[in-house]
Amino acid sequence: MIKPEKTINGTKWIETIQINAEERATLEDQYGIDEDIIEYVTDNDESTNYVYDINEDDQLFIFLAPYALDKDALRYITQPFGMLLHKGVLFTFNQSNIPEVNTALYSALDNPEVKSVDTFILETLFTVVVSFIPISRAITKKRNYLDKMLNRKTKNSDLVSLSYLQQTLTFLSSAVQINLSELDRLPKTHFGVGADQDKIDLFEDVQIEGEQVQRMFEIETQVVDRIDHTFNNLANNNLNDTMKFLTIWSLTMAVPTIITGFYGMNVKLPLAGMQYAWMLTLGISVALIVAMLIMLKVWRKM
Repeated sequence: MIKPEKTINGTKWIETIQINAEERATLEDQYGIDEDIIEYVTDNDESTNYVYDINEDDQLFIFLAPYALDKDALRYITQPFGMLLHKGVLFTFNQSNIPEVNTALYSALDNPEVKSVDTFILETLFTVVVSFIPISRAITKKRNYLDKMLNRKTKNSDLVSLSYLQQTLTFLSSAVQINLSELDRLPKTHFGVGADQDKIDLFEDVQIEGEQVQRMFEIETQVVDRIDHTFNNLANNNLNDTMKFLTIWSLTMAVPTIITGFYGMNVKLPLAGMQYAWMLTLGISVALIVAMLIMLKVWRKM
């Protein structure tokens, strides 16, 4: 979808969301955007990047934003969005229709401090970076809940939730790190040439916020990994305890089976003629079981 033109202090802004083949052709024919650029900026597998075409004087920005697969389960991945400055016109590409990107764009548009297209771009990037913070806080809340479950019975649902947290943290922490690397490089590119003090301050604000978000996700990743390690240790210990109990129980039951099986043969056996021979065999079984348990205790197998 190509939305109607808007203006940012005199600069045209063309917003696109999930464009189809016909709309791609419109961008090529009506605005003269190269087909390769459109393919590049709408590729959902692209990573963060900044490209400056010295011949066309075009500037292309691609950054990663959080994309919810299941908000309730905190399942997130990242998807790219693009901004293209082409012949004095700003084009934005949100091929995955990421809500956080739409919010960031209109937040920048409504910001009275945005006085140029450059500040619009930086304010958009700032808001996208900030959009990672509520997700991090939600992960912290979920992590605290799972941490409390360590003192109770471990459930498969808790392990699944923990796995979702690890997957989300892997995607988001990687995206935050890649975004921050590009934000650190951006002032040294053509986009940062001749920047005034306001623009320099915006660069610093975005970088500082990106570093804060990166630290938040690094801490969460470490804590969630420790919880996962603890879950695994508890599961292994529980399994070991169960196997120990079953092994000792099997050995205990093997003793009377051997004794009764021996005296159950249809041949003449010692003590078979005694009146209370069954009590004797029972006593022998109990004595052997007790002796075996004592030996296991002494040998620290129990």
